[in-house]
Amino acid sequence: MEEIGILGLLLILINVVVSYQGIKTHSFLEKYSFQVDELLIKKDYKRLVTSGFLHVGWMHLFFNMMTLYFFSTDLENSFGELKFVAIYFGSLLGGNLFSLFIHRNHGDYSAVGASGAVSGIVFASIALFPGMELGFFGLPFYIPGWAYGLLYVLYSIYGIKSQRDNIGHEAHLGGGLVGLLLAIAMVPSALLNNYIPILLILIPSMIFIYMILTKPEFLMVDNLFQKSRTFHDVDEKYHSKKILKERELNKLLEKISVKGINSLTSKEKEKLNQYSNER
Repeated sequence: MEEIGILGLLLILINVVVSYQGIKTHSFLEKYSFQVDELLIKKDYKRLVTSGFLHVGWMHLFFNMMTLYFFSTDLENSFGELKFVAIYFGSLLGGNLFSLFIHRNHGDYSAVGASGAVSGIVFASIALFPGMELGFFGLPFYIPGWAYGLLYVLYSIYGIKSQRDNIGHEAHLGGGLVGLLLAIAMVPSALLNNYIPILLILIPSMIFIYMILTKPEFLMVDNLFQKSRTFHDVDEKYHSKKILKERELNKLLEKISVKGINSLTSKEKEKLNQYSNER
């Protein structure tokens, strides 16, 4: 078995260190996370990169880093450090830019995570090694890499369209496609040798993106499956809490503007101080 490349290990280490700081300090997380208004209004473009090294929980970090660990070895050893880094950061930016496009009218939308970059590494690996077999944490069966890629694309499309949760499906899909296309650009023979699995991933993705560009109302659908509001993962919980805090803060500020700051109860003043320190 080949040893994991030095850059793969370095990226994992950076993700762990930066994520630890974000988990420990909420203000650090807010300062460097992906936030639509901060990007489009304040032009704080560094967030397109910094958000990709933050995670809101240890399980979120663990799954992303385990995936990066398993898929980075062959890709880095085959491509070399420079091309590997180009795919990683190209996928990170591509995923976040696609997410920014989808949520350009949702000013309070925020996200963190390396999922776009990791998805790019996964899809680039599938483009070059479609016959690779993927196992799932000790389960006694494997699936071909190309089948995993197709299922992943279909799930991401469903997640974006149904809006069933707040998982960053846009960044997953955008990052994955950028990683796939970069790998093909670097190794054009992969398209000739592996065109069937590559097309199985590209065709539904391109049709979906075309529908978004030409028929924006395509995304505006009711979710028939979501009868009650539940959290599906730590990302969703984070987004929901953030929105609730913003709404509560706005109510407090409105009360101050109408009745003055002395109208606040001691509990409301405590919350105002807490929210102000977090911003």
